[in-house]
Amino acid sequence: MPGMLSSTICRGNVLYDGMLQVTLTPVSVAGSTAVEQSFTIQGLQLNDFLDVNCNAAQTAGITIGNARVSALNTMTLEFANATGGALTPVTAVYNINVSRAEGQMPSSAA
Repeated sequence: MPGMLSSTICRGNVLYDGMLQVTLTPVSVAGSTAVEQSFTIQGLQLNDFLDVNCNAAQTAGITIGNARVSALNTMTLEFANATGGALTPVTAVYNINVSRAEGQMPSSAA
């Protein structure tokens, strides 16, 4: 819709889109909390878009939240624990879809 889009919205093509399968070993998550855990994954760049899911049955009560690249080669993944006691997310193969924009996208739009 011409004229309807603000100039502060990031636009562009996807330069790279790839699927990774990585074995992650998360640590315990306290009850009724959501915490971020960091994992080293070579090749990740700042501003990559990540979509993550677990290739196995996740621990009952645990959900996967936000996934982001917090530093070069570092994925930060949020795990939420909806129960009253501590739980450990499953150690398993996680599927990670990585999309990279054609140009450098700003980290935030004004």
